[in-house]
Amino acid sequence: MDGLEWQARTSPMLVRAVRPLVRAMTRLHSVSCEGIENVPKHGPAMLVGNHGMLGYESLLFFERILTDCGRLPTGLADRWFFRVPGLRDALVRLGGAYGSMPNGLAALRRGELLVVYPGGAHETLKGERDKYQLQWEQSLGFARLAIAAGVPIVPFAAAGVDDVFRVVAHVGGSGQLLMGDSKYDLPVVWGERGILPRPVPFSFHFGEPIAPPAGARADDEVVVRELHGRVRARATAMLKVAVAQWTAARDREEHS
Repeated sequence: MDGLEWQARTSPMLVRAVRPLVRAMTRLHSVSCEGIENVPKHGPAMLVGNHGMLGYESLLFFERILTDCGRLPTGLADRWFFRVPGLRDALVRLGGAYGSMPNGLAALRRGELLVVYPGGAHETLKGERDKYQLQWEQSLGFARLAIAAGVPIVPFAAAGVDDVFRVVAHVGGSGQLLMGDSKYDLPVVWGERGILPRPVPFSFHFGEPIAPPAGARADDEVVVRELHGRVRARATAMLKVAVAQWTAARDREEHS
């Protein structure tokens, strides 16, 4: 399965219908942004950053970009979504696309913003000890894609997104049974009085764009790894600052 049939086919009508529901989520999760001016108002670019547990924050992230920048990004989604009939159909109509190089290139060549979470399922299904830890070591695809398309990467960091739920265990063998890979082992989560999400704020930080080297080739492994390393280092530093600021603000609230 190459996913070419699952390119984003955004439905403006469905987006309009869903937006009030997403905005209602801000009653639980206020959203703040720092550096949003680094997101281009026009032209293709990639937004690359960390994913929260279960990917719960994604709708609010996309809504904030649409509100502040007037652009609804296309998001490359983990391939397991596209094994679920109904879910995959809704996803492509809300701006999602099967996570493949051809789909990413197609979106960028249309001049779109493209959101990529290199950590994929590793970050959305992670355990407590891996909170706010980028798991991008083997995820070179985003760098290769940026080089192939010749577009800048805007790194971002999301704080609060790993504090909505606490993972208390994983269902061993579930990932192998359902998806053929243990990395998809389903988490057992605990939130507010059970499985309800904890009402924590989200903070998104956007860094200055990082451009791939002019004239670089996507099959040049040295260049790909160098760009990957630059973006990962920047995102790691940003995430450390964002989480520290978020934690300090929460501590002040609790003691005020």
